[in-house]
Amino acid sequence: MRKWGFLLVAFMFLLSACSSHDVKTLRVAEVTRSIFYAPQYVAIEKGFFAEEGLHIELNTTWGGDKTMTTLLSNGADIALVGSETSIYVYSQGAIDPVINFAQLTQTDGTFLVSREPIANFTWDQLKESTFLGQRKGGMPQMVGEYVLKQHGIDPHKDLNLIQNIEFANIANAFASGTGDFVQLFEPTASIFEQEGKGYIVASFGTESGHLPYTTFMAKQSFIEKNKDVIEKFTRALYKAQQWVQTHEAKEIATVIQPYFENTDIALIEKVVDRYKKQGSYATDPILDEEEWNHLQNIMKEANELPSYIDHSILVNTSFAENAQKR
Repeated sequence: MRKWGFLLVAFMFLLSACSSHDVKTLRVAEVTRSIFYAPQYVAIEKGFFAEEGLHIELNTTWGGDKTMTTLLSNGADIALVGSETSIYVYSQGAIDPVINFAQLTQTDGTFLVSREPIANFTWDQLKESTFLGQRKGGMPQMVGEYVLKQHGIDPHKDLNLIQNIEFANIANAFASGTGDFVQLFEPTASIFEQEGKGYIVASFGTESGHLPYTTFMAKQSFIEKNKDVIEKFTRALYKAQQWVQTHEAKEIATVIQPYFENTDIALIEKVVDRYKKQGSYATDPILDEEEWNHLQNIMKEANELPSYIDHSILVNTSFAENAQKR
């Protein structure tokens, strides 16, 4: 009996070792930690990546430039960042271009926050104000400028525009008294409302329409060598997107709370609900040509587009399309 017991334990150990050996670890660099990326955290917490034999090592790299540098220097296998970064890299003559293969968010995720409460906000109230914007050349800033222009405001002539503050320090700068208005992501915007430091008066996501605001991307060489891995990753993401689409904000908030330990669960639920209602979470991973062209038009408006890049060059929808067929 002891002999058979020993053999059984040995067999189970070998089975476990083989199983763990089959798990593929992927290093993912996210541009920031945000409730805006809820489907990504759902995919991890609900075990959708694990079901595909993937283990995700998630690292927050705080800013588009740093995220892309991490990817290009092989510090990450996959990056979650704005699609504009892939255009910048390609335009600099990259031998190994960065390819967008799965879309996570389909609108801008920022909100216009006023220092004082405004009962009936109109966009012309921004004129001659001090506006604390985002980093020059980044999607938040470009979308912000696009929306302002749509409302007849020239951000460089009608505002005192400040955009030389590091992404991670923008909220602190506003809280310290800089600016009359600021462009902020959640949950910071709602936290400021709770604390009386600012008041949400408009949504840039609602105003700007659909675009590939945040996508998963990888170097072309990595994708070519790991097609099965990218396929599994995209399939897991799609499961999470569908799960988020069909579940209430309260349940989503409960699942992703471990990623926002210092944020009240009620506030997470409020933010998730706001993003769901304005259609910010993509319901599938496909980055279509219309969205891609809208992105480039916004970049052109901001004088940040080096040149138009065809959708087929920097976007690969095959993995997303296959995910939907399963």
